[in-house]
Formats: sequence, C-alpha cells, structure tokens
Amino acid sequence: MNQTAGGICFMVFLLRNHFTHPHVLYNMRYDIVKNPVGMVDFVMDWNDKVTAEAGAMVYMRGDITTNTRTREGGLFRTLKSTVLAGESFFVNEFTAQEDNCMLGVTGNVLGDIDVIHVDEEYIIQSGSYVASTGTITLDTKWQGFTKGIFGSNLFMLKTIGTGDVFVDGWGGIRKVTLKADESMILDNYQLVALSGTIQYDVRRHGSFKTTIFGGEALVTEITGPGVVYYQTKNLMEFARALSPLLPKERRF
Repeated sequence: MNQTAGGICFMVFLLRNHFTHPHVLYNMRYDIVKNPVGMVDFVMDWNDKVTAEAGAMVYMRGDITTNTRTREGGLFRTLKSTVLAGESFFVNEFTAQEDNCMLGVTGNVLGDIDVIHVDEEYIIQSGSYVASTGTITLDTKWQGFTKGIFGSNLFMLKTIGTGDVFVDGWGGIRKVTLKADESMILDNYQLVALSGTIQYDVRRHGSFKTTIFGGEALVTEITGPGVVYYQTKNLMEFARALSPLLPKERRF
C-alpha cells in the first residue's frame, strides 16, 4: 500500500470512529441509536442527572435512583402545561450513584430523536420533549391560544438554563438556520422546536376552500434570525389516512 492510500485509509478510520463513538455532553456520554425509531443511551458517572418525560425510560443498568416530581415553574404552570398540552403532570429525574451507569430513554412517536444544544432560550413543541440534562428546566409559554387558531396540539414549552434537550419527531427531524428577515411557513403540526430569537405567528392559510379541502388551514409563519427544527411527517394526517380503514362502531 502506497503512502497516499495509507493516509486515506487512516482518515476513513478516524471519521468512522468519530461518528460512531458516543458524544460527550457536560462530562456525560450519550449516543442516539436506531433512528428512525430512535432512543438515547446515556453513560452516567456518579451524581450525573438526566430528567425525562414520564414513561420515557427504557432500561437502567447500575445504581441509579429515580425521583418522580412535578414539572418546574410552579403548580399553576405545571397544571397549565398538563391540561392544555396533554403532557404528563410528572417528570422523572435519574441520578447515578456510581460511575459507568447506563440509562436508555425514548420518545412516544415513531421517528427520529435529535439533540438540541441549549445555550439560549428555546421553544419546544410540548409533545416532542423526551429528556434533558444540565441545568435545563421547562416552563410553559402561553402564546396564541387566545386567538383560537393553534389547534389542540401546538402548545409550547420554554427552556430555562443551559444543557442538552432531546426531542423526537414523527418521521425525520430537519434543522434549518434562518438569517435575519428570512422566513418560512410550516404546517402547524410539523414544528418541533425553535430558538428564542425566532419570531413566529400562527395564522390561517389560503382561502375558505383551502381550509375545508386542502388540509393545511393553520400554519406557523417563522422569521429569522434563528434555528428551526421540524418533523417530516404529520401525525394528524397519518391518523386521517388510517381513519377509513378502521372498523366502524356498530349501533343497534
């Protein structure tokens, strides 16, 4: 093997190991595996903490304690998040009591899991939150419901603190970076998360005919600068596609 070929093989080896080795966050290792039906494997050392949505835990190995508590932000905000967004009233906080513990968590939809490195405020679609690390807590963001056009599933949670937030999406998750004054329009069920610098507005799209027959009556108009995460599939449209195939209730 000549020197050039050897150098290329070595670079391939380095790249392969870079992309398959677990990532490191705040001295905690993690790996997102099995996308597009993904889960997150954490390797936790003593006193490492992971907060996860109730029911997200898949497995634990080693000495890990579990503390079940209500969401952050006070009782009223917790109740508001729970009742209006369909979120669980509780989250679980997992704490390692020794080194080299392992924790696996997953979301509740069929699709990708992605990680958002949070060093500024982010707004996250309530149903997309899976888990978080660092000093991240979640607060509710009450915006647009008084207009009556959001629909029942677009309730937003706001991040407080820094760390990593793990989100899941129906289908794949795509990331778009918008420059100042750049804009895009999303179906309101496609939104996963956006950075706090983004301006967004939920509004009706198209004519009355579009509203009735087009299936995209409500959209989110998003304007940069900032980052947007969206899901490639729409759970509501999937449910609509399945509806004619489901057994109909018989009444006698």
